[in-house]
Amino acid sequence: QVQLVESGGGVVQTGGSLTLACTFYGTRFAEHGMTWYRQYATSRPMVARIAAAGNPTYAEAVEGRFTLSRDNAKSTTYLRMDNLKPEDSGLYFCNVRLSDTDSWGQGTQVIVSS
Repeated sequence: QVQLVESGGGVVQTGGSLTLACTFYGTRFAEHGMTWYRQYATSRPMVARIAAAGNPTYAEAVEGRFTLSRDNAKSTTYLRMDNLKPEDSGLYFCNVRLSDTDSWGQGTQVIVSS
């Protein structure tokens, strides 16, 4: 049984920054890759992913602006978002896939005002 809890969302002006956090409640966090997604009306594309070894990859739209890291001692990933744009607004979820089963948090809302 895994539970994911996101936090850190809020309202920020264009060009501002936010850091989202996803805390993993379960076992062997350090062995799992973690992924952040953003919810649109009809899709939920990947924003960033970090492997168990700590290598992050990013969607093209956020490359160079977002930084994903992990703290295995705290079982938490951090998504640092800089130079935010209105199109970054949305509900952000973190995800982990264990044994072909996806677990999701409840999401955290990001609003970037123009």
